[in-house]
Amino acid sequence: MENNDWKARLGVVYSTNPDFQYQTESEIEEETLPPQKQRLIVGIDRRNRGGKQVTLVSGFVGRADDLKELGRTLKTRLGVGGSAKDGEITIQGDFRDKVVSILQQLGYQAKRGN
Repeated sequence: MENNDWKARLGVVYSTNPDFQYQTESEIEEETLPPQKQRLIVGIDRRNRGGKQVTLVSGFVGRADDLKELGRTLKTRLGVGGSAKDGEITIQGDFRDKVVSILQQLGYQAKRGN
């Protein structure tokens, strides 16, 4: 499956050089900060969501796997749906106060935004 990387090269122009080797840029993920050093902001967002409210947790510094794990923990404890991507955790509904209290119980420095 590693040899089949044509999807990663979709925007590449063909080269006639026989020695050409395509190299992808590998993103270096930041090391996840410990919970005591994380400064998370919990806010609410209604834009581009059809009038629905979502709770946004932003300011997470670290690997995507750790972000997804924190999002999974929040979704499980609240019993709602959501997602974790691009450095933000999205929780369906207005749960700002509950999310702040859960994050503080887990040791994060969280504060309520807007």
